[in-house]
Amino acid sequence: MYSFNAEKIMNECIEWIRDWFDKNGPESPAVLGISGGKDSTVTAALLVAALGKERVIGVLMPNGIQADIADSREVVEHLGIRNYTIDISGAVSSLLDEMESKNIGVTDQSRINLPPRIRMSTVYAVSQCHNGRVANTCNLSEDWVGYSTRYGDAAGDFSPLSHLTVTEVKQIGRLLDIPLHLVDKVPSDGLCGKTDEDNLGFTYAVLDKYIREGIIDDPATKELIDRKHAQNLFKLQLMPGFEPDI
Repeated sequence: MYSFNAEKIMNECIEWIRDWFDKNGPESPAVLGISGGKDSTVTAALLVAALGKERVIGVLMPNGIQADIADSREVVEHLGIRNYTIDISGAVSSLLDEMESKNIGVTDQSRINLPPRIRMSTVYAVSQCHNGRVANTCNLSEDWVGYSTRYGDAAGDFSPLSHLTVTEVKQIGRLLDIPLHLVDKVPSDGLCGKTDEDNLGFTYAVLDKYIREGIIDDPATKELIDRKHAQNLFKLQLMPGFEPDI
């Protein structure tokens, strides 16, 4: 029967982060985008536990007006980490205006995915200014059904949460020194005005039980999850390259 020892996994993750930095950046800080949601909050807290607050940098990136920007500020202030607020709205609007002026026909999906890609470019720009290493904050549940933006929030140099479900991330979050209301915050991409579960068509509780135990009651939901998983596996794989027979 499936069981999850949150304290054990949390401590192992902290040690994994320390080991990764010992090998890949002994003097480098960890840099990550801070959205105010549970994933970036839990990741930031794990990084502080592993490296100390002096080696963690948070980047807040509102796209103009961000309704929950106070949550992002609460995270960095609570953890006491160095942080920068960089408004990406100028970059987003400038690029969209340029594309529209060329009659490209910008789609809704392109508009939704552009901000997270610009955010990740911003995080990497900040990171390189500090010889940092970028933390990916995606979790297993999102990755399982492709609920991430390739080369946006799906990018990074290392990923503490990518093998943990939403349910497991929240359990770890309750053990860390972070405000619980951020751990239990309704997940949303902050881009399209809907919650993650609205967009997906099923709850994370249902998805997580299916991932870990293979149990799901509704055949239609199972079919939807399986289809999303199959369609989005490419996001988790290295870019294929032609290998000539030379």
